[in-house]
Amino acid sequence: MGRVTDRLPMFPLNTCLFPGLSVPLRVFEDRYTAMVRQLLEVADPTQRLFGSVAIRDGYEVGPHGAQSLYRIGCRLQLTEVEAHPDGTFDVVAVGRDRIRLEGLDASGPFPVGTVSILADDTSPVPEELVDQVRSLFVGYAAQVARIRGANPLPGTLPTDPVYLAWALAAVAPLPLPDQQAVLEAPGTEARLTLLAEKFRDELTAMNVLPSLPASKLARTGWSPN
Repeated sequence: MGRVTDRLPMFPLNTCLFPGLSVPLRVFEDRYTAMVRQLLEVADPTQRLFGSVAIRDGYEVGPHGAQSLYRIGCRLQLTEVEAHPDGTFDVVAVGRDRIRLEGLDASGPFPVGTVSILADDTSPVPEELVDQVRSLFVGYAAQVARIRGANPLPGTLPTDPVYLAWALAAVAPLPLPDQQAVLEAPGTEARLTLLAEKFRDELTAMNVLPSLPASKLARTGWSPN
């Protein structure tokens, strides 16, 4: 369950964003540059909030963009903005929490959604599941580094199970429907279970076909803020 919030500017994307993930965005379409300009008018930086849901079918830009949207997405906080003379922006936003899109109003200068903030299942996560996922990811990352010469998540893995799940979800080579399934999972245990299954599948595929590239590994940076 969740609580309905005030209307929230919406920025649909062709990818799935996760809480805790720091994501850079190039903003150039008129409706979304208008959104950024309005957010910059908010005096309190912590309230420069917008939402994003993944596009199920359609495009990010153009008159026919975003034909069909997933309902579960992410609420983000605008944290960095670089304005360019041509009116475009390079921005950085940090995912804060999950949202459910209840309705979308596209009649204004940019889309505005009515959303619910989704509560997570906060049941304790079995320690053996956390250890299992970490171990599977280490093996997976070693295989990716061997094949592609780059670790999909360099640095130390988060120790907190919640942050661990989101960090791994951000770099896992999942097609969009599987990314969405991780986002929609009701809590950390369910997310880690899904990720463990995916890492097993990827390791099996890499062992059978050593040259098989993992898709979408060049993800954005992880931030627990």
